[in-house]
Amino acid sequence: MGEKILMKGAEAIAEAAIKAGAMAFFGYPITPQNETPEYFSRRMPEVGRIFLQAESEVAAINMIYGAACTGTRVFASSSSPGISLMQEGFSYIANSNVPCVVANVMRGGPGLGDIAPAQGDYFQATKGGGHGDYHTIVIAPHTLQEEVDLVLKAFDLAEKYRIMVVLIVDGLLGQMMEPVEFKETVDVTKFKVPEWATVGQGDREDRIIITSLDLAPEGLEKMNLHLQEKYRKIEEQEVMVEEYRMDDAEYAITAFGTMARISKTTIELARSEGIKVGLIRPITVWPFPSKTIENRANQVKFFFDTELNAGQMIEDVKLALNGARPVYFYGKMGGIVPSAEEVLEEFKKHLGGQHE
Repeated sequence: MGEKILMKGAEAIAEAAIKAGAMAFFGYPITPQNETPEYFSRRMPEVGRIFLQAESEVAAINMIYGAACTGTRVFASSSSPGISLMQEGFSYIANSNVPCVVANVMRGGPGLGDIAPAQGDYFQATKGGGHGDYHTIVIAPHTLQEEVDLVLKAFDLAEKYRIMVVLIVDGLLGQMMEPVEFKETVDVTKFKVPEWATVGQGDREDRIIITSLDLAPEGLEKMNLHLQEKYRKIEEQEVMVEEYRMDDAEYAITAFGTMARISKTTIELARSEGIKVGLIRPITVWPFPSKTIENRANQVKFFFDTELNAGQMIEDVKLALNGARPVYFYGKMGGIVPSAEEVLEEFKKHLGGQHE
């Protein structure tokens, strides 16, 4: 085992991206992820790579787009309102089939909101916040170690499918400190320029042009059909989910990120009272682990979804169940994070005599 280092989440994301071979970072300051670009600004010159603070989030995502077209590993980070500004670029990148990784350290909203932890960007991340029919792979870690490990996984997935991968963590995971271990460092000298990259014509007969534009409806539909086929493959092969204490569970909590780690404590409290509860935690919130939830429908009496929003992932839980079991919800907004005891109290309101 390697050495564990105590780090803040926003800084750990940056170091993980560097270890994963990110050659360029483009971004713009916004709380609560400011430590990410600040860390990159120190470290990237040390390792001979590019750090550039753009004039805005709109500029940053278009710099990511351009750099990604060269086949280079590139990384950006922002927080909720900044990610909103990047959405047009997300859509361009999606239909251009270029790989990149972006982190969203979510804060309270809507609007300017506040700088406290929230999970209100679930819809934006999983449904495609920009225009057109597209998806990004969306990964939601619940510890800093998982955050670090999944950054490398994110780059691998981005390149495998030529897609944007979005890492969503809330402000708590961005600002808290935990010991982390960087298990792998990618040797960037072994990177090969992909055949599709726009690095000059060279010996090729044809120029390589990357674009999201096709003015002919038939041509644009063909581009869209290619995307949909790619998304189907991702849904079949890349779902990541954790099932915690589900073997004998009579009830299931669904949660992601910070609310999942709180829910694990809730489950221990409930089990100490003889209530058999388990957790289904999506690690990829897109592709969503619908089959896992569907397969547990005959086992549990109801599902209890808890999030730091007004109820967003619950829609995907309900779609997965298709009415097979009741789904209840408890959420907090504005950056308020409930305790495990509070979640348990709300959960127990739905027992309704089902537990003796």
